[in-house]
Amino acid sequence: MDTAALASNPLREGLRSTRVVQPCVLVIFGATGDLTHRKLLPALYSLAIEQPLPPQFTVVGVARRPFTDDEFRQQALDSINTFSRRRPVNQSVWDTFSKGLFYSQTQFDDPEGYKKLGELLDRLDQERGTQGNRIFYLATPPSFYGDISGLLSSSGIARRGVENGPTGWARIVVEKPFGHDLASARALNDQLNTGFSESQIYRIDHYLGKETVQNIMVLRFGNGIFEPIWNRRYVEHVQITVAESIGIEGRADYYEQAGAIRDMVQNHMMQLLTLTAMEPPVNFGADAVRDEKVKVLRAIPPLSEISSDTVRGQYGPGLVGGESVPGYRQEKGVDPRSQTETFVAIKLLIENWRWAGVPFYLRTGKRLPKRVTEIAIEFKRPPYLLFRGSGADGLAPNVLSMRIQPNEGISLQVSAKVPGQEMRLRTVNLDFLYGSSFGVEPPEAYERLLLDAMIGDSTLFTRIDETEVAWSLVDAIVRDWNETRTPLARYEPGTWGPKEADMLIERDGRTWRRL
Repeated sequence: MDTAALASNPLREGLRSTRVVQPCVLVIFGATGDLTHRKLLPALYSLAIEQPLPPQFTVVGVARRPFTDDEFRQQALDSINTFSRRRPVNQSVWDTFSKGLFYSQTQFDDPEGYKKLGELLDRLDQERGTQGNRIFYLATPPSFYGDISGLLSSSGIARRGVENGPTGWARIVVEKPFGHDLASARALNDQLNTGFSESQIYRIDHYLGKETVQNIMVLRFGNGIFEPIWNRRYVEHVQITVAESIGIEGRADYYEQAGAIRDMVQNHMMQLLTLTAMEPPVNFGADAVRDEKVKVLRAIPPLSEISSDTVRGQYGPGLVGGESVPGYRQEKGVDPRSQTETFVAIKLLIENWRWAGVPFYLRTGKRLPKRVTEIAIEFKRPPYLLFRGSGADGLAPNVLSMRIQPNEGISLQVSAKVPGQEMRLRTVNLDFLYGSSFGVEPPEAYERLLLDAMIGDSTLFTRIDETEVAWSLVDAIVRDWNETRTPLARYEPGTWGPKEADMLIERDGRTWRRL
C-alpha cells in the first residue's frame, strides 16, 4: 500500500499555491496568558520561518499587565525558545519577526483602553502598511467575549460586516468553550453579533487543524477504494476515542462547570464524528463542507434510552506508574462531593441512508492509561470464511484507524498468511506515519488555523448552526442525567474507565479497541 499517496493532499497543495496572506494586524487579547505563551506566539514564529507571511505582518498583544513593547518581545522570544517546534530561535528570522511585535495595556472593559488601541492600530497602518486589515483573537476567558466584541465595535476599531472593503477587513477568532449549553451559546453569539457578522466570526477548535483530521476528507474522497465501502453495507461500527492520561491540571474552576461531556464531546468529538460520517461536499468551500457536517448532527436522533446508551464516570485515587495520584474529588478546588464526570461513553446512531443501523461509540476521559485520539472504522467480516481452521476464526476484522494524536497516522488492519508450509493466517497492520513517510514534522494545529484566519478561509472553523445542534444533543443528555440523577461510575486512574463503559458496548456483542 502506498501510504504516502494515501495521505497526499493535491487539493490542499493546489490551494496553498494561491493562499496569499494580505498585510494585516493580529490583535491578541490575553497576550500574557498561557495559550498565547504556549501556542499562539510559537505558531506565528513557525509561519514566519516558512515565509507565507508578508513582511508587513504585525502582532499587537493586549492584556491587563503593564508590559512595554520590549517586554512583550522578550516574552515572545521565551515562548519560542521553550515551546516552538522550530527552537532554538533563528536570529535572522527573529530580527524581522520581532520588529512587528507591539503591546497595548488595558482592562478588557475599559473604553479608554480601546481608544488607545485604535490609535496604535491606525499608526501601524501608516508605518507598517497593514491596510486596515485586522484579526482579533480572543485568548481570554469567555466572560470577556461580550465586552471585547462590543467595545471593538463601538470604538470603531472593527466594523460589522466589513470584508474586503476599501478601509480593510475585520475578523474575530473565538476560543472554546463557546457557551456551556445551547442558551448560553446563543446569548454569546448575540453578543458577538453586535460587532461582527457571522462571516467574520471564526470559532476555533484546534483539533480541526491537525493533519490527520484534515486528511479524513482526503482519505475518503481522494482515494477510490474507500468511499464505495464507507457506508452501512460494509461498516460494522465506528469507535471514536479521545483519551487523556492527565488529571485536570489545576483547572478545577473550569472543569467543575464543564465536565467531560462539555469539555470534549460537544466540540472535539462531534467534529471528528461529522468529518467521519459526512456526505461528499459539492466542493471544498467553507459553507459546502460545513453544510454537510451540520446534516450529520441533525440526523442523530434523540437518545431514547439515555440511561443505557451513556455512561458517566469519575476517577478516584490510586496508583499510576507506582506513584499515588489523587482522585478527582481530592483535586485542589474541587467540591469533595462533586458529581462532575471525568469520563463519558456514548452510543449514537445516525439516521440517514448511508449510516442507518451503524452504531457510533464515543468515549473520552481523564486519568486513562495513555494520551491518544483515534477514529476506528471496523468493517464487516466476509460472508464466507474460506479459511476455516487456518486461524481465521479468531482473526480480528478489517479496521481502518486514523490516529489524531500522538504519532499522527493511518493504519489498515488486514489478514495475511504466515510464512510456511501450512495455511495459517494472522492479522497484520499496514501503517503510515506522517513523520517517517514525509520526513518532516507535521505543523502544529494552530499554525494552520491562524493562517486560515488570515486568509479568510473558514472551512476548519465552526459555524453557529453546527454549534447549536451539537449543544442540543449534549443538553438532552445532561438534562436526563440531572432529572434521573444518573449515578457516577467510579474507575481507577490508569485504567480505561469504569466497567459500565465496557458493558455498554459488550451488550451489542462488541468490545472497545485496545490502544
